[in-house]
Amino acid sequence: MDKTILSLFSEVKKRNKNYIAIKHKKNKAWKNISWHEYFDVIKNLHSSLDKIGLKENDTACIIGNTSYQWVLADLAIMSTGATTVPIYKNSLESDIEYIIKNSEAKYIFCEDQETADKVRSLDCKGLKIISFADSDNTNYLNFNELAEKKSPLSDKKFIEILNSFDINNTATIIYTSGTTGIPKGVVLTHKQIMSEIIDLFHNFTIDHNDVSLCFLPLAHIMGRIESLGNIHKPYTLAFAESVDLIKKNIAEIKPTFIVAVPRIFEKIYNGVLNQINTKKSTIKIFNWASSVGSKVSDLKVNKKGVPIALAVQYKLAQKLVFKKIQSALGGRIRFAMSGGAPLEKKISEFFHAANILILEAYGLTETTAAVTANTLFDYKFGTVGKPLGDSKIKLADDGEILVKSDKVMKEYFKNPKATKEAFDGDYFKTGDIGIITKDGFIKITDRKKDLIKTAGGKYVAPQKLENLLKIDPMIANVLIHGDKKKFIIALVTLDADCLKQFAKNNNLSYSNIEQLSKHKDVYQNVKSIIAEVNSELARYETIKNFAILPREFTTETGELTPSMKVKRKYCDKKFEKEILSLYGIDKSSI
Repeated sequence: MDKTILSLFSEVKKRNKNYIAIKHKKNKAWKNISWHEYFDVIKNLHSSLDKIGLKENDTACIIGNTSYQWVLADLAIMSTGATTVPIYKNSLESDIEYIIKNSEAKYIFCEDQETADKVRSLDCKGLKIISFADSDNTNYLNFNELAEKKSPLSDKKFIEILNSFDINNTATIIYTSGTTGIPKGVVLTHKQIMSEIIDLFHNFTIDHNDVSLCFLPLAHIMGRIESLGNIHKPYTLAFAESVDLIKKNIAEIKPTFIVAVPRIFEKIYNGVLNQINTKKSTIKIFNWASSVGSKVSDLKVNKKGVPIALAVQYKLAQKLVFKKIQSALGGRIRFAMSGGAPLEKKISEFFHAANILILEAYGLTETTAAVTANTLFDYKFGTVGKPLGDSKIKLADDGEILVKSDKVMKEYFKNPKATKEAFDGDYFKTGDIGIITKDGFIKITDRKKDLIKTAGGKYVAPQKLENLLKIDPMIANVLIHGDKKKFIIALVTLDADCLKQFAKNNNLSYSNIEQLSKHKDVYQNVKSIIAEVNSELARYETIKNFAILPREFTTETGELTPSMKVKRKYCDKKFEKEILSLYGIDKSSI
């Protein structure tokens, strides 16, 4: 393999001119971009960036939400031989400044003038700012003007340029979220990106008829691979207008597959359960359909045929119940990929019973996303699949997952000490604890650094407890605590919609959600949920006390990473008062 993502892109003009590469909203209407148009606009941007001085081995940052312009900027930066450095839009100003300086960026692409103004206020001398939004502000270069300025290059000459780069050239530096300290820059070359894209998409029957709705942050490696994947497999990449409009955009685009984090599926699952819990007749039909779907799911998982009588029942279950669930994902979904955090097995099984296959994968920024994955014809719920492509997996003595693959990063940027510490010989240390099943599937049990060791010397995996609790629609998020303590406690946040429905069903009066979350009936309901989960746990794992927080965790308020994982150290510090109060009383009766 010696091709780069750019040399793959050099071939897109050979594709049918009627095939759609990109769909995005413009002036409230969906606009289609053909492969030929996609090629031409990248060529224009390449020439414009070259003219303003972006050169090979330079670095350029992009800060903004997921958009068509973001992807254009990414490819155009790489086409000059420069390196793309993504930054999450909601990053702290101190982190933004650190990343710009550490990466030695000369240019930064900003989503809007507000972001551009924020960047301009930082102590980053000589940084040139390019804004995606049209503006009369002469301090910023106008991205749209750069994209529309016709390139003097012929297609032949631009193709030669795209094919001139070495596979070992750095393509991107992606900085970790910094939840455990100063952000580290993960250096990925074209070799890592190509290894990931080819090995991942080889396992999925995807072509020009497929459509993906892209809504993951493009500063996150999963979203980035999805955005580059259609250069290899020519599916249409549609861009959601915003996270808040995903539901609306799914109904409009009707994607055939999506790439998402578990929280998306948890919300759909909880929404369905919340709806059916209102009428006894609805519950009865739903439970019957779920039973039928579960039987069909088991047969499919074990690669067995479905008997005619069961098939007839399943068709009726589809009509009465499952079609409504499928419509929540647009009605055309063939499969979904899930990663970034563990997905509870029960949720995967629920969707599969409804004829929606969620394929869980596993990887990190340092492994260019997935190094293991469940695939269309080889999957097992509750696992993250088998090693992908050239990936070799082994377990350290303490159960840590070690990976050897072309997908593993080159290094941490300007940080040889951290790079050395990240490897055991030529195997990368993932920091995740797992097991390998007898049939070769990988199962993640927890993050090594997150494992709780109680005062009694027992190890507890917090993710396991948190995921079990989040199966209930009422529970939005959970923080488990108990390291060096006598028992385990939980901080719980509640789903606002489910909370309102609970109040309606139980005739509870309230003036706001915060007041409702403190109601004694809500407390008793959460207590019963925890008691049920405790019944499935070993005694030392059980939650002995809990508190309900007045609002959900969000990325904006800092409790969640962009991939919707709880920032444990941050939350431990932020809610220190609440945590300490819970250790005053051991409510072992829960």
